[in-house]
Amino acid sequence: MKFVDEATIRVEAGNGGNGALSFRREKFIPRGGPDGGDGGDGGSVYLVGREGLNTLADFRHTRVFRAQHGAKGGGSNCTGKSAEDLYIAVPLGTRVMDAEAEDLIGEITRDGDSLLVAHGGKGGLGNTRFKSSTNRSPQRTTPGKPGERRELALELQVLADVGLLGLPNAGKSTFLRAVSDARPKVAEYPFTTLHPHLGVVRIEELRSFVVADIPGLIEGAAEGAGLGHQFLRHLSRTRILLHLVDMAPLEPDADPAAGIRAIESELKKFSAALAKRERWLVLNKMDLLPEDEREKRAKQLIRKLKWKGPVYRISAINREGCRALVMDLMQRLEQLNKKTGKTAHARKRQS
Repeated sequence: MKFVDEATIRVEAGNGGNGALSFRREKFIPRGGPDGGDGGDGGSVYLVGREGLNTLADFRHTRVFRAQHGAKGGGSNCTGKSAEDLYIAVPLGTRVMDAEAEDLIGEITRDGDSLLVAHGGKGGLGNTRFKSSTNRSPQRTTPGKPGERRELALELQVLADVGLLGLPNAGKSTFLRAVSDARPKVAEYPFTTLHPHLGVVRIEELRSFVVADIPGLIEGAAEGAGLGHQFLRHLSRTRILLHLVDMAPLEPDADPAAGIRAIESELKKFSAALAKRERWLVLNKMDLLPEDEREKRAKQLIRKLKWKGPVYRISAINREGCRALVMDLMQRLEQLNKKTGKTAHARKRQS
């Protein structure tokens, strides 16, 4: 299964400036002749690869991109100023399609690579261009050419940065809804997630990461039991795993520690490397516990597991603790980027 991030945008290159109709008007120089300058070229639109971008989330908010028009020509053979080209940053690995013709324009794979997607209009000609031995006072000019306008379909095969682990009904889908725009099915019974969901967690412009909600694992998943086995390979390509635990299970005799160890066992059977992946413990549904019991039960579980990694206490249904968790995740992912010198997409292409 491919995780695909998509966006449709409109790009409009600038029009060329019109050529000028002008004649010299100077004292003591009668019949000075034409001096109309050419118009400037309109700005073109380029997509440029930017290492560090992870998703196309920013294009959900800004969909139209316009380059500036070229300036019209002036007298005294002054050429109009050409507009600057517009460069739009996109993640590495972005495929660019003409949405109407459904043709592939290109793919951006390296940092700094640029792809011309809309050509700026050529500036028009001033009347000076039409002067000849038989036409000393040309009245002719040409208008600037219009810039290209296109609907672009951007497609990015997303590598999730963070994977959600947990038994069925641990609250993974609720957590994904709380921190992103994803809307997976949520209900009060197990196995509501039947296929993976992706959510883009947008901290601010140009700072975001991708979370994958994987179907709940059960014992025997590594041998093919349950819904989660076929998606374990996607978890192996994430950088951080969040292990969500239901701290208020419906079954009164349920042992959260036993559930955590069962999933750890499935991870080890599937991949020793995956079992060693950085994993954070997220104690969910804390709001359902009596207030005086919350910290006591959390400490008991941590002590029982001999857990050494980060631990967070949240209530996904009302977003308590979620903001601090995603901010820490963003900071940690940025540290990993600096440490490896690679983005998630760069690793994906090498895998």
